[in-house]
Amino acid sequence: MSKPLIVVLPHSLGKEEALRRLRPSLSKAAASFPVLQVEEEVWSGDQLQFRVRALGQAASGTVEVRDTDLRLEVMLPWFLEKFAQTVEKVVRTRGSLMIEKKPSAS
Repeated sequence: MSKPLIVVLPHSLGKEEALRRLRPSLSKAAASFPVLQVEEEVWSGDQLQFRVRALGQAASGTVEVRDTDLRLEVMLPWFLEKFAQTVEKVVRTRGSLMIEKKPSAS
């Protein structure tokens, strides 16, 4: 059995603001990556359970929003495990940009 890929992203937003910014992000990520399809996205309080498909392979996991960080845990199928380091790098880069980016003035 594979080990999950776990990524922890620190933030200084507080839980409520981090949740507000994170809620629409999975759909936005899928729009940016044509090979990524969101099959399931279910929020329960401060935790997201998701299932996505990329390159014909399904991956599922959770994102827990905490006061000072986000914790992503995802089980990658064996085919995508080969790309785990790349996935982690993208998640860290894009996640940090999304969570720390200042909201635009309305």
